[in-house]
Amino acid sequence: MPVDPPAGTPDAAHPAPPLFRRTTTVNHLNALSRGTAIEALGIVFTEIGDRHLRATMPVDARTLQPYGLLHGGSSVLLAETLGSSAGNLCVEEDRVCVGLEINANHLRAVRDGTVTGTATALHVGGRTQVWEIRIEDDRGRLACISRLTLAVVSRSSD
Repeated sequence: MPVDPPAGTPDAAHPAPPLFRRTTTVNHLNALSRGTAIEALGIVFTEIGDRHLRATMPVDARTLQPYGLLHGGSSVLLAETLGSSAGNLCVEEDRVCVGLEINANHLRAVRDGTVTGTATALHVGGRTQVWEIRIEDDRGRLACISRLTLAVVSRSSD
């Protein structure tokens, strides 16, 4: 199992190893989302990096609350989608990640456009993972910061 990223910032001489064990594409992740809440809210995976996963979500009638602002629950759904999807790319085929706890701080109101979420690992262990998800508006301003804790369990567990 991968472990916490090494202390310090990787550089060209000592780059961090890729975090994801499974190979996939954004097209595959988007196909898996069909017929789910992910598709209903218009979330689209856009980038898989060596150590991050990114997706966008429109700020429109599907994701707004009655006062014309991005609904906090929509932001949390984007955050959990990104963290869970990224977490599952870090485990072997016989394992799966499931959510244990999520929190979100809504820092800036967003009224329109698109938000972009980026999930990066804080801890990837054999039993738990912790992911940070940053959600930014079209101008790159932080709108929400979330932390998701996942349990790593056997795929055959009930």
